[in-house]
Amino acid sequence: MTDMTVVKGKIGILIEEHFDLTEYRLFNKYFPEQGYVVEYMSHLWGNASLKFGSNPDHGYVEEEVEVTVEVNQVNPADYAGIIVIGGYASDRLRYQATVKPGQKNQAPAVVFLRRAMALPAVKKGAICHSLWLFCADSDLLRNRKVTCAHNVICDVENAGAEIVYEGEGTIALVVDGDLITGKHPGVTEQFMAAFVAELEIQQRQLEMAR
Repeated sequence: MTDMTVVKGKIGILIEEHFDLTEYRLFNKYFPEQGYVVEYMSHLWGNASLKFGSNPDHGYVEEEVEVTVEVNQVNPADYAGIIVIGGYASDRLRYQATVKPGQKNQAPAVVFLRRAMALPAVKKGAICHSLWLFCADSDLLRNRKVTCAHNVICDVENAGAEIVYEGEGTIALVVDGDLITGKHPGVTEQFMAAFVAELEIQQRQLEMAR
C-alpha cells in the first residue's frame, strides 16, 4: 500500500494446512496494494496461534503463515470480503470433531461461512478447491452460479450449485452477486481484480445510500 493511512476495509481469508501457494503470495501483494488489509483466520483449537504450511508444490513447504485470529470469535460483518483459500485447506476447515445424525456441519469455519453467506453486503470468494468448504452445507451453494476445478465438479453440483461451463471445461471466472469464484490458481489475478471491483461497487452503493 503506497499510503498506509488509506484503508478501505478488511478481507478475511479462511486458511488451514495445505493452502495454495500461488493464491497466498498474490493475495498478500495485491489486496494491500488496493487498500485492503488481509487478515487470516482459522479454528485454533484453543491455542493463541497456529502455524500452517502451504502445499508442498516442489516437494517441500515454501511458505508458512502464523494465524492468531480464531474464526469462532470474529463477526463476518466486520469484513468487506471473505475468501476461502484454495488447496486442501478447504477440506481441513470443514472437519468437525463430533457428529450427530441429521445435524448440519458444525465445524467453526462452516458456521462462520453460514453467517457470512447471510450477509449480501459482504463479498465472498473461492478458487479451485475452495468450494469444498461450501459443500459442507448444501444450503450455501444451492442455485448459485459458480466455477471450480474439474476434479471437484461432482461435489459442487451435488451441493446444488450451477457450474458455468465454457468449451470443454469450466469457465475461468463467475460473479454471481456477492459470490465470486475462480477456476484454479492460474486465474488468481483475474479473480482478485474482479473481487476488488465488486468491493468498490459495493462501497459506492453504500456511499450513495447515505
